[in-house]
Amino acid sequence: MIHLLFTGGTISMRRDDSLGGNVPQHGAADLLALAAPPPGLRYRSEDWARSPACHFDVARLWALRGRVAELIAGGGVHGVVVTHGTDILEETAYLLARTLAPTVPVVVTGAMLTPGQPGWDGAANLRDAMVVAADSASAGRGAMVVFAGRILDGRDAVKTHATAPDAFEAPHAGPVGRVANGVVRYDTPIGPPRRPVAPPVLDRRVAVVPMVVGDDGAMLDALRRTHDGVVIAAFGSGNVPPGAVPAIRRWLDGGKPVVLATRCLRGEVEPSYAFDGGGAQLVRLGAVPAGPRSLSHARMELMIALSAGVPYGAGA
Repeated sequence: MIHLLFTGGTISMRRDDSLGGNVPQHGAADLLALAAPPPGLRYRSEDWARSPACHFDVARLWALRGRVAELIAGGGVHGVVVTHGTDILEETAYLLARTLAPTVPVVVTGAMLTPGQPGWDGAANLRDAMVVAADSASAGRGAMVVFAGRILDGRDAVKTHATAPDAFEAPHAGPVGRVANGVVRYDTPIGPPRRPVAPPVLDRRVAVVPMVVGDDGAMLDALRRTHDGVVIAAFGSGNVPPGAVPAIRRWLDGGKPVVLATRCLRGEVEPSYAFDGGGAQLVRLGAVPAGPRSLSHARMELMIALSAGVPYGAGA
């Protein structure tokens, strides 16, 4: 049995000419009628929400994670499919991947086009997601993203294009498999067992601060009063303007973690520069390299860690 959890997003939208754009319209029954699920596959559906992804806040994301956890704990499901808006799909997939045991596959998908547009991608994505969730080889892989025929680990999937149908990639890892014509093929074996990090609630505030040319740390100082941690979008392999260093030091001196990420799409922080503002200097001060994570994933990882009272990246 596959449980389909519909939450809204572009896959559910329809153009409203009076408003001049697309709005959530279709529920589970409409989408299943439009998508024509694979024959013989047993499933049930739930209209959990009908919202644009950008309307979700952290509490709503945590509630969605809680519902998926309930479904897994209740037994009787071989997989869960979550349809979701693409704006923050990567945050949702990462949260599910890091906080749920990987035994039951949870497949997150969506669409870049609405059902009324030519070439609607939602039908194929939904069918592919259902096939992946039902496949016996998916057991133990945890949360994944299925989009445009690619199967991506939920810890790696990132939206890299604003409008293209194949918008999702895994810049730090690549796809773990593919699905075509109803056939699932995995290219990588299941990794070693991982321990989920499950805070009782996701309640810590984490900021993302992009470095700009000549940055003087003013934004870092302003956010320090209202946030529990910060992810810095540094230049290149982890460097910042010298003017931002005192503000970073104030975060660390106040006992608030600083995660050092890069604004580059590919690659990760390698703290090799020791000049003022260099990544090596910042790591010596106490900043933690983000690792192979996008900015959105680094923020979610720090939020999970702080909420659970564990170090950044624990158990990853």
